Amino acid sequence: MSENYYEILGVDKSASKTDIKKAFHKLAHKYHPDKKGGDEAMFKKASEAYSILSDEKKKAEYDTYGRVFGGDPGAGAGQGFGGFDFSGFAQQGGNVEFDLGDLFGGMFGGGRARAKRGNDISIDIELSFKDAVFGVNRKVSLTKNSVCDICNGSGAKAGSEMVTCSSCNGNGQVHETKRSVLGTFSTVKTCDTCQGKGRVPKDKCKNCSGQGISKKQTEISLNIPAGINNGEMIRLTGAGEAISGGVSGDLYIKVHVAKDKNFRKEGYNLITDLNIKLSDALLGAEYNIDTLDGKLKLKIPVGVTFGEILRVRGKGVPIDGTKRGDIMVKLNIQLPNKLNRKTRKLVSELRKEGV
Repeated sequence: MSENYYEILGVDKSASKTDIKKAFHKLAHKYHPDKKGGDEAMFKKASEAYSILSDEKKKAEYDTYGRVFGGDPGAGAGQGFGGFDFSGFAQQGGNVEFDLGDLFGGMFGGGRARAKRGNDISIDIELSFKDAVFGVNRKVSLTKNSVCDICNGSGAKAGSEMVTCSSCNGNGQVHETKRSVLGTFSTVKTCDTCQGKGRVPKDKCKNCSGQGISKKQTEISLNIPAGINNGEMIRLTGAGEAISGGVSGDLYIKVHVAKDKNFRKEGYNLITDLNIKLSDALLGAEYNIDTLDGKLKLKIPVGVTFGEILRVRGKGVPIDGTKRGDIMVKLNIQLPNKLNRKTRKLVSELRKEGV
């Protein structure tokens, strides 16, 4: 890394937040460019170091990788101070306590305005085992904030003209002036009245009161993919709540899959158990088994053993629309609890034969 932020502030890597803050406080007073004998380059370095080491996430990245991955942490520092007035800070005494974390975060790129975004919505749906295996289309009804159907989100009454927003004079942005221990500075934000458009309707839509957004019941079609597992989440981008002047949130669907009496799912395969008689295990047989595709005849080979698994190919979970996994049938050989005289005699004969 090109700069060692710990060396710049003169603290150890194990320094606490308080120690880091005090170290920066001392250097900021020493090197402030508005003070006699100040050093703007050193002040910027100290500010950059503090903006990283005072933020837990950035500090963890810096300690691990020697850099911060949110962009070049010094990019903002080399571009001056963005019109901030530091004269108030320069006139303060040496014992002033302050926290510049948020302010310097804005100076170094963290203060950019973020687009407004509607709320996310989360719902739960229940699926049968079969629908989860093969996939299904489901429709759900939600009551949520949506774009107004009457004005299509414009907020204007039909036929109304658009006029210049009086709050921002058509600029779409407004300046806010704030004071801090560093002096007076201004920020720019999107105008709340026109949502950054610069123009507002002369006559507002009655359905949404000019907001362009109204609460209504909306039907959403959900395409559930084949092979989805219990507890999985599906995300529909933009299907959440709408917001005036911003983008809609997302819809999250948590899937709950009902258990099946015959099958359980392992990857693309379906697992089932089959009880067979001892004689069928010895001599072979055919069994009718239920599958998700209907009845199927399963051939039991001669001489199968307890716990042996038979594979039925291509009757499992769809893989890519053209292939499917398999059904794995685990055999359980049922032994009789009681033997009548005839059966006992037959078994004795088998024993003599070494069976």
